[in-house]
Amino acid sequence: MLDTIEIETAPNPTASVIVLHGLGADGNDFVPIASELDLAAVGPVRFVFPHGPTRPVTINGGYVMRAWYDVFGRELESSTPREDEAGLRASQALVQALIAKERERGIAARRIVLGGFSQGCAMTLMTGLRHGERLAGLLGMSGYLPLAGTLAAERNPANLDVPIFQAHGTLDPVIPIARASASRDALKALGYDVEWHSYAMPHSVCGPEIVDMNRWLLRVLG
Repeated sequence: MLDTIEIETAPNPTASVIVLHGLGADGNDFVPIASELDLAAVGPVRFVFPHGPTRPVTINGGYVMRAWYDVFGRELESSTPREDEAGLRASQALVQALIAKERERGIAARRIVLGGFSQGCAMTLMTGLRHGERLAGLLGMSGYLPLAGTLAAERNPANLDVPIFQAHGTLDPVIPIARASASRDALKALGYDVEWHSYAMPHSVCGPEIVDMNRWLLRVLG
């Protein structure tokens, strides 16, 4: 089980929001967002910010850092990317364990939102669409759909109608917006309900995005 930072907006939470960080960051990265969101209308919420696993990252010279999976090179700019399938699937199991822990603590699956930034977004889509119980929603920030070619065969019917929030910066130099929009199109082609937003920002999060996220969270948890 991964170490986590947890913040509860009030005692006895009835909903959980799990947020997965990006490459080289840790659970602290998105803690400030919890204070910027106002989810009082949906009752007490537990925010869960896990610290991802550490591994050598090829694109960074093999330096060991927190990474949900390896990045080999500039594959995000390729139409036929080389992906670390073993790493993705290993981290999928870790994220599934986070969801299972919330279920064990009494949070219904339909009251759990899984979200993430960059690699965390990739893991959100990787895990959430294959999860065996209907989740409240999947929140993706500045990321993309990994192992897109296997999704049609591996997706779970339980989450065919799960709401998806997908946001990206038009100026992102790390994950080109073309990769994100291609992921959006692939999801829509499979029938998923994707709420798409783009913002004039780099590989980051902006104020208007947080406002849109807040509104979406109120809807899917309401």
